[in-house]
Amino acid sequence: MSRPSTVPPLLITEALGFSPQLLLDDIINIANAAVTDGVNGLEGFLQQWVEKRSAGKQNYNNQEIEQGLVAFQTLLEHHTDLAFDFFEAWCLRNIFAIPSELPIVLPHQENLDLTIKPGKEEELMEEVARLRAQVDNQQRLHLLLSRALRVAKKKRLQAEKRLDKVSTVDSQRLDILGKLPQQLMAMNNAVINLPPLDPATIAALTQFPLNEPGKREWETSKTGYLNWAVTQLTERTREDQPGSSAVVHSIMHNVEEIGKADQLRQAFEVTEHLAIGLQDMDRSTEHSKMEE
Repeated sequence: MSRPSTVPPLLITEALGFSPQLLLDDIINIANAAVTDGVNGLEGFLQQWVEKRSAGKQNYNNQEIEQGLVAFQTLLEHHTDLAFDFFEAWCLRNIFAIPSELPIVLPHQENLDLTIKPGKEEELMEEVARLRAQVDNQQRLHLLLSRALRVAKKKRLQAEKRLDKVSTVDSQRLDILGKLPQQLMAMNNAVINLPPLDPATIAALTQFPLNEPGKREWETSKTGYLNWAVTQLTERTREDQPGSSAVVHSIMHNVEEIGKADQLRQAFEVTEHLAIGLQDMDRSTEHSKMEE
């Protein structure tokens, strides 16, 4: 009679959560421990029995007791091993055996497709590895974006604080101030293009009377410059008639040293524009104070 095919032991172990062989080994070990305890108890009983029988005698032989205990232990172990060998074989063939024709599907194996080829499984594993790498990259990107967001929030708070400090300035004032750098640059370029003054010219100019405190007459405006030149020419001519031509020549030389008419006019126009811009800013400041 052929033995019926059964389910592989690994499936039974997976279903039970433990190996059936380990359970049977524990049962056999318990039986062997009981045999050992019985032999030890019998040995103690025989020792007491011999001591009572040989009371008053000095010499008695324990060899027969030891031989009897060894024979008794061997007999018990033989029958125990024989019985539990049959018990183990019977359990493995009947209790822990499932016929192969009986369909068994574990809960975690439900809806599994066992017809997939090994090549397809490798492709799926590669796909899983690729998806895991994507998830890892997304987590790192999320961490970087979180850090960047925190930095952006800090910068935004700083910018808002700076805006609060600047928001008190009037917009009209800002427009006027925005035009000042261009006017200053134009004036600077015009002044740079003027020819340098020699020491003699500077000494001569410092001897002329001033029209306003801190300003020379020729520095006030174009008209002031012309009046200054005509006045100086007339006075020098009246004072020294023989040398009038020399005085006129000297004045013309000084004028050329200061600059040409176009250059001076350009410098004066830029200065006037700058003054107008400053006046507008002062008026807007006064107007804002009156509104407050």
